[in-house]
Amino acid sequence: MAEYGILETTQRRQKSLTRQSPVGCASCANRRPGWFCSLGSAVLADLELVTSTISLPSQATLFSQGEDARCLYLICGGYLKLTAGRAQDRQMIVRVAGPGSMLGLYAALSHGVYEVSAESLTPAQLRPVERERFLAFLRNHKEAQMRAVQCICQEYRFALQDACRIALAETVAGRLGRLLLELAHQIGEHVDGGFRFPLLLTHEEMASMACTTRETVTRTLGQFRKDGSISIEDSVITLHQPERLQNLN
Repeated sequence: MAEYGILETTQRRQKSLTRQSPVGCASCANRRPGWFCSLGSAVLADLELVTSTISLPSQATLFSQGEDARCLYLICGGYLKLTAGRAQDRQMIVRVAGPGSMLGLYAALSHGVYEVSAESLTPAQLRPVERERFLAFLRNHKEAQMRAVQCICQEYRFALQDACRIALAETVAGRLGRLLLELAHQIGEHVDGGFRFPLLLTHEEMASMACTTRETVTRTLGQFRKDGSISIEDSVITLHQPERLQNLN
């Protein structure tokens, strides 16, 4: 019965992944500096040879914590949330990943299991690559090796920021302000001295990440809007005064 349940889950997940004709990486409008998709054109061309393109609908599971990391996934479009926990009702959001992120990198390089679960927040387009094919690709390209190291360092920085936000910020405003800045750096873009990014998390999810309640998040965001630190329109948030959010204790 257990084996049947696992097979059924795998079949449902495979049905949610729609394969598409690959789109050229070099001409992609979502390429971001510092991520895998910003490799040189020749290296990108070789990466395309070992990948395909899949489409994932919103609120679909890409992989689950503890599964064998047989594939890595390069996000071409859309956003996914990465969570970790011991039970379904005790999950912590690790971060939000957007275009350019390589999911499963550490797990694949260590020949281990996925240390987080990945679920789509929006419809997403990804390039999956089998672990062994990716490792062969790395052996042939020093530029890709350096980019892999850079991406691992980015993941470490995200984890450090998360720990500092929880442990060092004394107030809810301080924790929420730092959370908004982290999201801005992870999935946002620079605009007029500030940042802009899609507000993909619910107030309840933000409350979990800021160690507070949903009501307090709603009230604090309202205060940020009132003092001009942020604005929210059509589910897009703009940080007008990131330095003020950074300096909150």
